[in-house]
This record gives sequence, structure tokens and C-alpha cells, in this order.
Amino acid sequence: MNSSSVFALFFLSFGLLHADVSFITEEEYASDLYHSPRGIGCFKCHGEQGEGKLIATYKDKGEKRSFSPPAIKKLDFKSFDDAMRKRQRGMPRYFLTQLEIQTLYYYLHPEENINAD
Repeated sequence: MNSSSVFALFFLSFGLLHADVSFITEEEYASDLYHSPRGIGCFKCHGEQGEGKLIATYKDKGEKRSFSPPAIKKLDFKSFDDAMRKRQRGMPRYFLTQLEIQTLYYYLHPEENINAD
């Protein structure tokens, strides 16, 4: 057996031994992504469970105003997906992949168990 065949056999057997082992669970990945997708976590503005949150109150031209990002937990997947792809006033652009968007939705809706395979 030549050295490339030995290497291929070793690589294949190593891969098969560790095929079902994950570094983190789907739930851990979803939580990590929600808490820090690209530096500023979703929870900072949308709340720990996507319930929405008052961020600030201020005066603009003498009128009292507030900055309160919306609750995102109650959005259906299509609305959530659309909102993540459009530029939203006051929201940073994250340039998330489709898998990341599905994972964030899964974090907020674990009962639906969206699987992004």
C-alpha cells in the first residue's frame, strides 16, 4: 500500500470515528449567534427572548421620543427573514447567511424547530 493510500485510509477512519461529534450543540450555537452575531448582540436591543426593549428616551425639537426596537419573537419566519435582509433604521447590518438567519429564528422559536439542513 502506498503512502497516499495509507493517508486516505487514516483520514477516512478518523472522519468516521468523529462523524457524530459536534463542538457545540445547535442550541448553544443559536444562543451564541443571538448574543453576538457580529459584535453587538440582538438581545441588546430586542431583549433576551426577542420581546423588544426600550433603549433610550430623548427630546427631538422639544418633543419627547423614544428608541424602542420591536419585538421579534412574534414574527413568522417569512417576516423575520425579510426583516433581516432589508436595511432597518437603527439596526446595524450584519450580512448574515441564510443558515444564520434560520438559526436566529430557531433560537427565538425552538418549538418550531426550523432545521436549516
